[in-house]
Amino acid sequence: MSQTRPRNFTLLCFFLLPLIFPCIAIQQNDNTKIKGMFVFGSSLVDNGNNNFLPNSIAKVNYFPYGVDFPLGPSGRFTNGKNVIDLLGQKLNLPYYVPPFSDPSTNGSKIVNGVNFASGGSGILDDTGALAGNVISLNQQIRNFEEYTLPELEIQLENKSKAILPQFLFLVGSGGNDYSLNYFMGLSNSNTSIEAFTANLITALAHHLMRLYNLGASKFVLMGINPNGCSPMAKARVPTQEGCIRTLNRAAHMFNAKLRNLVNVIRPQMPGSNLVFVNSYKVIMDIIRHPISRGFVDVKNACCEVSKISEGGNGVLCKRGGSICENRSEYVFFDGLHPTEAVNVVIANKAFASKFKAEVYPFSIYDLSQI
Repeated sequence: MSQTRPRNFTLLCFFLLPLIFPCIAIQQNDNTKIKGMFVFGSSLVDNGNNNFLPNSIAKVNYFPYGVDFPLGPSGRFTNGKNVIDLLGQKLNLPYYVPPFSDPSTNGSKIVNGVNFASGGSGILDDTGALAGNVISLNQQIRNFEEYTLPELEIQLENKSKAILPQFLFLVGSGGNDYSLNYFMGLSNSNTSIEAFTANLITALAHHLMRLYNLGASKFVLMGINPNGCSPMAKARVPTQEGCIRTLNRAAHMFNAKLRNLVNVIRPQMPGSNLVFVNSYKVIMDIIRHPISRGFVDVKNACCEVSKISEGGNGVLCKRGGSICENRSEYVFFDGLHPTEAVNVVIANKAFASKFKAEVYPFSIYDLSQI
């Protein structure tokens, strides 16, 4: 479930293997004070870490994933850019944030941040067992502390307490703790959904405090999506009309407590600032009013999904399977993950929304100006 790796210190920025990510410059905006971004979480923010994990079934380094991404299939769980890529552009980052597990992610490649996220992982260490080898949130932070941070201090010739306030720390985790843990019966059967959610928030707060004690001060907390509206969820309960209420209730409960955590934990972390991004509301607004937001299909996966009856998991696209042509009109690319078009809406809202129901207490842009 955990993963560490030996370090190969090289400053080269070009690679031959198709699954290694070249340092391709991306469009910039000269409007923020952020030097880089460190990313922790699961598949919604994973930039390709699982590509390098043996015995992981949560891999998407194949077509049709990446059909609209400049580098092709890269391990991102969507057809094009994910929220991290889009926020990176808005934050004036010169390159896509590289995945930690890529052996080439070292030297000068880490000075604008590193992505530690792992598809299938969760806040709890035992979440993700059904996905094989994944990197838990606990191990992701350990990888940052033990490998990336010492190297970053060397590269920037300064101590972490002086360096890290210039970086955003984005955490997007929690959904799998429900779908791949609680609702799969891996937790204590006597644990209520309320108690389980409270435990998740407590564990997440502990992880945030670990990062703060290392020098982090600017945090972005991504809410859980309305997974009960996903094609995967509805396929598993075909007799129920609309979205699966139990899944959405869990996500809504988690998000409410996560939003409250912003208020609760800040006094315990003097000098810190946190932003909660309510991606649940953003996606639900699209599902409820698709036409006015440029979408048409809010129910089906754009790609051909491997069905459980066929030996698949009902989530991931079939390798080399068919895909829809009008991808910008779909909410879901596969059985669970949103299309780039939805990611664009989430990133835009996260970065610049003035509505506290979408970002709390202010936007990522406001955070970047502190």
